[in-house]
Amino acid sequence: MTAEGGLPGSTGADAPGSSAADAPGGAGRPDRADWPDGAVRPTYRLVAIPGDGVGPDVVAAAKRVLAAAAARFGFAVAWTDLVAGGAAIDAYGVAIRDEDLAACAASEAILLGAVGGPQWDDPKATVRPEQALFAMRGGLGLFANLRPVSVHPALVPASPLRPELLVGVDMLIVRELTGGLYFGARTEATGAPGARAASDTLPYTEPEVARVARLAFDLARGRSRRLTSVDKANVLATSRLWRTVVHEIAAEYPDVVLDDRLVDACAMQIVRAPASFDVLVTENLFGDILSDEASVLAGSLGMLPSASIGERRTPHGLHGLYEPIHGSAPDIAGQDLANPVGTILSAAMLLRWSLGRADAADAVEAAVAAALDDGFRTADLWPHDPAVAEACTRVGTVAMADAIVARIGITGGITGAAA
Repeated sequence: MTAEGGLPGSTGADAPGSSAADAPGGAGRPDRADWPDGAVRPTYRLVAIPGDGVGPDVVAAAKRVLAAAAARFGFAVAWTDLVAGGAAIDAYGVAIRDEDLAACAASEAILLGAVGGPQWDDPKATVRPEQALFAMRGGLGLFANLRPVSVHPALVPASPLRPELLVGVDMLIVRELTGGLYFGARTEATGAPGARAASDTLPYTEPEVARVARLAFDLARGRSRRLTSVDKANVLATSRLWRTVVHEIAAEYPDVVLDDRLVDACAMQIVRAPASFDVLVTENLFGDILSDEASVLAGSLGMLPSASIGERRTPHGLHGLYEPIHGSAPDIAGQDLANPVGTILSAAMLLRWSLGRADAADAVEAAVAAALDDGFRTADLWPHDPAVAEACTRVGTVAMADAIVARIGITGGITGAAA
């Protein structure tokens, strides 16, 4: 079920890197774990941030799946659990503490559930849950968000689009993550009622555009060699800079076909002919909107993963933050109702991109596909057609994870202990 393409510059190696010393038998022996059979296997240091709402539910499910993959493929995971988002505001008065951001930086990858909730929704508040995301993106240098979008055949009836439009959908949206409106200077509304004014600025520099464009070209080169660059060059000066830089870099990739698309035309094409796209690259705000629009193709927000990466390499791949695209859904938190598949597939991206474990990533993705083929459905995926529903099994968060773990082939095993 992967749609990411190859890791630029990856060797695919799974050599061990620095890891916590609390893995099995690993006290004082970093980078490896001694198992009961006497073998020495690599240990990977990961951070888990359950966050708010259903975040703890889906992260727990993904950790169980990672444990099964680790047991099958002979490696260990040493977890450090951190608090961020609304939970951190309640506990510490900030969305993420400096020491926790440092722990994220020291890890090989981060798995995040979701942040936010109605109790922290005041837009005028000086401290908000989403500040944790901005802090991690900026502080960890995570300049690109990768969002693969594909449609499992069994879930075609759950999509709002006609089935014939979904044949062959396999796109990857690359969103620039640390520039543009979200990071530009702003002035809050001032003035008397009836005459108030506010402003946001949309700055981009050539290096910011160039680095995400090169990543997108590399990804396109590993797929079908087609790249769509999305902008608003007929109106915005930053979009004209974007288009100029992208075209200059295109000269370095003569084997990749580049197509320019205005953002409004692209938004229409995503619902009219989604299979016409392969890799898309765009700026922060446009990427935020287009990737959410594209997510409906899969039938549920709960199905889709994402990765935020930068230029920093680990011993195995790229350092990154992995999370499902859905929100915190506080109305169903703790009720065993959330769909964990988006988080589980995010964990598969983590395995492939940050740990260099394509073997385990492939197994997780195949297990998800097999569970869906066998009719397991959470509430958000439940078919509207009674005849289709008759062949399905309705499950909660835990049982869906159970079904996926069983299809990985091992339902238990020794993995790294929580830090």
